[in-house]
Amino acid sequence: MYKVTITPHWKIKRAANLLDTAVLLELLRAIQQTGSIAKACTLVALSYRHAWGLLREAEILFGDRLLDKGRGRGTTLTTLAEKLIWAERRIAARLSPILESLSSELERELNKTAPGKSKTIRLHASHGFAVAALLKEIKLPIELRYRNSTDAVAALFRRECDLAGFHVPLGEFERPAAALYAQWLNPKTHCLLHLAVRHQGLFVAAGNPLGITSLHDLTRSGMRFVNRQIGSGTRMLLELMLAGAKLSANDVSGFESAEFTHSAVAAYIASGMADVGLGVQTAAQRFGLDFIPLVRERYFFALTQAALDDPLIQQVIAIVQSDGFRGTVNGLAGYDASNTGQIMSLPEAFRMGQM
Repeated sequence: MYKVTITPHWKIKRAANLLDTAVLLELLRAIQQTGSIAKACTLVALSYRHAWGLLREAEILFGDRLLDKGRGRGTTLTTLAEKLIWAERRIAARLSPILESLSSELERELNKTAPGKSKTIRLHASHGFAVAALLKEIKLPIELRYRNSTDAVAALFRRECDLAGFHVPLGEFERPAAALYAQWLNPKTHCLLHLAVRHQGLFVAAGNPLGITSLHDLTRSGMRFVNRQIGSGTRMLLELMLAGAKLSANDVSGFESAEFTHSAVAAYIASGMADVGLGVQTAAQRFGLDFIPLVRERYFFALTQAALDDPLIQQVIAIVQSDGFRGTVNGLAGYDASNTGQIMSLPEAFRMGQM
């Protein structure tokens, strides 16, 4: 079985100078980590001479320094070098679901040519950290497509996938959110595999310098908000919460922006390009942001009841129900695996007679 990985790779051109950033960024990250060019060279397996040549080439292109060297404080990155690293993190965060989906698509095409090809599990899901953790555990052929929650559930309805990942808030917004998915989920033919409970809240810069405490702060003059894409469960949740707080989306500067992952939202704020966003706690932690919890939500895989008899689906369920996977989910900031692996009917999940 083939396994494909696609990663971002970018170059910068200015006049006749062309800079391939791949090795340079690896070197800068190592210098940031170690505080020493020599130690960084050892870490990334570069000769000292090659590293200095690469740094000089980049500084000529930018017309500015990438490093600061001071007595007793080692080598530090300049603002320019830090911006390059943040740009790489934003690119990776924004493109990760697209590249993972493309990787899966290419894997599928290559595996069609391989001898002894086997059936594939078709997983369409809203991007999330528990989903990513599960994919690392599954050793079965997977056709992965990251897409927003509504599109994933609609694909299940059209029989384009076997598992559809989506999330629903707990509390006052559960009923209207669940009702949105009702047009594609049938209590008589579909059921749910509970993946995790997670916290959604506001991302703000470390130390919360703007004193943000609630959704009302999103409407403050000069506040820069970064949103998720139309159709995503997180954007839908924000719309419900704004309506519940009697706030208008028109008063939120940046509401029409559209990032495709929690990490992309976090990267924007961590790099100073936005002041606040909405997402899961894990992303805030990984980008060194403060997190203001607002609501807990459940993440489910929807599937047909008939699929429960499929041997491949049974293997996926066994992994989700394993102690090892539950431990992994509990290790994610803001995640709770207490009910991970539970199989539920739609009325059981949403405490209503009809969806």
